Amino acid sequence: MNIIPSAHDARLVYRLMTGLIVPRPIAFVSTLSADGIRNLAPFSFFTAISANPPVACFAPMVRGSDGTTKDTLHNIEATGEFVINVVSEEIAEQMNATSAEFPPEVDEFGISGLTPVESTLVRAPRVKEAKASMECRLFEIVTVSRKPLGGSLVLGEIVCFHVEDSLFHDFSVDPAGLRAFGRMGGSTYSRTTDRFELQRPTVSKKAH
Repeated sequence: MNIIPSAHDARLVYRLMTGLIVPRPIAFVSTLSADGIRNLAPFSFFTAISANPPVACFAPMVRGSDGTTKDTLHNIEATGEFVINVVSEEIAEQMNATSAEFPPEVDEFGISGLTPVESTLVRAPRVKEAKASMECRLFEIVTVSRKPLGGSLVLGEIVCFHVEDSLFHDFSVDPAGLRAFGRMGGSTYSRTTDRFELQRPTVSKKAH
């Protein structure tokens, strides 16, 4: 099957992409608006970019329903700060509750029942129930498309990590305790409990 995306509706292309680019980790992003209203929303277009400096990115999309941009992006543009909270299985239902398209004046912490706590270096709150969080200051926003289902790439420099003590061992994180999970296509998610290891091969300098 060969598919030329320009020949198809963007909603179908989105469905195909989210079925192929899997599993995707979830950035549970908390922000503050310029008026101090808390916002909390999940994004599965999310990855790391750099370790020196530490930079992570996620991509809030333009809503396909009405062509508006998401409150998270507006808040980051206004304040230059956000927090990426790691979603463990224990808070999966609460995360899902925040994924609805609420108006800007709604505080998703209240909708989900999750607890906002003060961050160390940024004004945006962290999620108390998250086992790990990353406080970020805006590094750059790259706008790819303003069309419905288009998006922007938000890069944030991580200025403070929060990791539950029991999970942290010499800068490694215990995956069994973290219980993170990934987004598949549609409403399907995948657990990270079935794991295996592959050692990266090394190339002898004598071979060059």
